[in-house]
Amino acid sequence: MLCPNKLTLLRSSLPPFNQSISVLGQPKVYCSQSQATETETNDDAPKAMALSFDFLGKKPYSPPSWASHLKPIPSHVFSLGHLPTPIHKWNLPNLPQNTEVWLKRDDLSGMQLSGNKVRKLEFLMAEAVAQGADCVITIGGIQSNHCRATAVAAKYLNLDCYLILRTSKVLVDQDPGLTGNLLVERFVGAHIQLISKEEYAQIGSVALTNVLKEKLLKEGRRPYVIPVGGSNSLGTWGYIEAMREIEQQLQIRSNGVKFDDIVVACGSGGTIAGLSLGSWLGELKAKVHAFCVCDDPDYFYDFVQGLVDGLQAGVNSRDIVSIINAKGLGYAINTSEELKFVKEIAAATGVVLDPVYSGKAAYGMMKDMAENPKNWEGRKVLFIHTGGLLGLFDKIDQMSSLVGNWQRMDVNESILRKDGIGKMF
Repeated sequence: MLCPNKLTLLRSSLPPFNQSISVLGQPKVYCSQSQATETETNDDAPKAMALSFDFLGKKPYSPPSWASHLKPIPSHVFSLGHLPTPIHKWNLPNLPQNTEVWLKRDDLSGMQLSGNKVRKLEFLMAEAVAQGADCVITIGGIQSNHCRATAVAAKYLNLDCYLILRTSKVLVDQDPGLTGNLLVERFVGAHIQLISKEEYAQIGSVALTNVLKEKLLKEGRRPYVIPVGGSNSLGTWGYIEAMREIEQQLQIRSNGVKFDDIVVACGSGGTIAGLSLGSWLGELKAKVHAFCVCDDPDYFYDFVQGLVDGLQAGVNSRDIVSIINAKGLGYAINTSEELKFVKEIAAATGVVLDPVYSGKAAYGMMKDMAENPKNWEGRKVLFIHTGGLLGLFDKIDQMSSLVGNWQRMDVNESILRKDGIGKMF
């Protein structure tokens, strides 16, 4: 437990939707159970209990003051993530002179719900429930983190989930298996519909979800459609709210840290729209760098423009975000160099990046720092880790040659041996 003096300080400053206490730039301080029990007041205990019972609760939503002019403002939000997520210094090797990189751990927003998608789903699921939906439909790649998070969130809220998953034409008629995100989706009972990449390209995600929606409506169901990545104007509020969370974390415990830059992966556009708009309108005013892992920068500038126009923000997307191409060989396709980078970062810092999103974004950031160090010297950078750990399981064959570090243990014959001495736990 947190020591009493720290507990009182942080409780007085908690953001509206906190489920846990996040410490920025300082170690957590622990003390004994007896110490905390003796000094916690009767008023403190109910507050702590109330926070723990907020999870899966639905609440009226009030936006940050700097976003109160945006329209429409969501009426309610569900508490689905374990928020705020921590921020800590990331000791990356070979940084430019006096450059600091900090890490916002949105990969720790939950277990089954880990990653950036949960923030969007908090708003999207609130609307689904408000509209009386009994099921949700969404669409993505065969290892979509968004689809996995949607499947879990739906079951939390007693809704059925239908997933349209894009795969190769060679595999579209086969059982998709239980690798990575598929394991979680199928465990929680999601209804999976497979579509080939070729059909997807010819028909499009909107038409495909509408086909399934019409089918379910004819069966008497009440479906709610969530777009690719949860990226629409409503989902954008998830990262507008995340920007308020970052501001509050800096106010509580920053040791004078002020971020000059924010770096994040871009796959469907909603996360960068919310972060960029929040940084532009709010107090942070950090420059947002988005490394896109599919399509191209022009596509995402236009897409983000549509999202912010949907909120009547009155800003130009090219003014609020810099989008850099990090697609490489293609969406969810990695070079051996990219996978080696993910492995080396894990070995150097203990932080495991996913190969599809944050791995490519961090690779792109470090490559740019190496090629243009003057642009980054002396700057404080916040990297948003958007999760996706389960996607690594789909890369086992490619990664196996990069990991070794094992051997049979050599125990000298002189070491005493006796049956039953070692307990097999």
